Amino acid sequence: MISRLFWAMAAAFLGFSDAGAQSAREVAAIKQVFAKVQPKSFAANREYCGYIGWSRDGTLAVSRMKRGRTDQCRPPRARHLHIIASWHTHAAYDPEALSEVPSVTDILADADEGIDGYLATPGGRLWYIDTTDMEVTQLCGLGCLPRDPAFLQGSEGPILQSYSYRDLLRRENEITAQN
Repeated sequence: MISRLFWAMAAAFLGFSDAGAQSAREVAAIKQVFAKVQPKSFAANREYCGYIGWSRDGTLAVSRMKRGRTDQCRPPRARHLHIIASWHTHAAYDPEALSEVPSVTDILADADEGIDGYLATPGGRLWYIDTTDMEVTQLCGLGCLPRDPAFLQGSEGPILQSYSYRDLLRRENEITAQN
C-alpha cells in the first residue's frame, strides 16, 4: 500500500502519467526492447515478457525479461519500477495460431493487473493494449519490428488498425468456428 502511494506521488510530482496514453519516448523504448527480443522469441518459439515503467531516479526503464511458453508468459516481479505497461512477444509464426492480433487473454491479463500493454507479433507488428478503453491499436504495421522469416502474410485474413474487446471476442470465435 505504501509502495503504491509512493509511486503515485512520485509520478505526479515528476509529471509522469500512466493514464492510458503512451508517449513517443515509451514507444521508442519498447521498439528497442522488441528489436532485441523478437529474434530470440522466434528462435526459441517462446513468448518473452516483462514490464516498462519509471525507475526511482525518474528514468524510463524495462524490467528483466522472462522466457515463457509457446502461448503464454508471466512477467517477473519489478518492484524497482512504477509499472506503466507490460510487454510480450507472440513467439514464432505458427499457421494454426492467432498471433497477429492481441488475444482476448492478452487484454484481460493486463486489465487484471490494472496496466496497459505492448505486443510484438511474428509479422513484426507493434500493438498497444489500452485497458481503460478495452481496445487494442496497431502502432506500426507489418515489418516495423523484426519479422519471423517463416511468417506468411495474410494467413489470418485482414488485420484491422484497431479492435475493441468485443471485436477481439468476435474475431476469435469466427476464426475458431472456421477451423
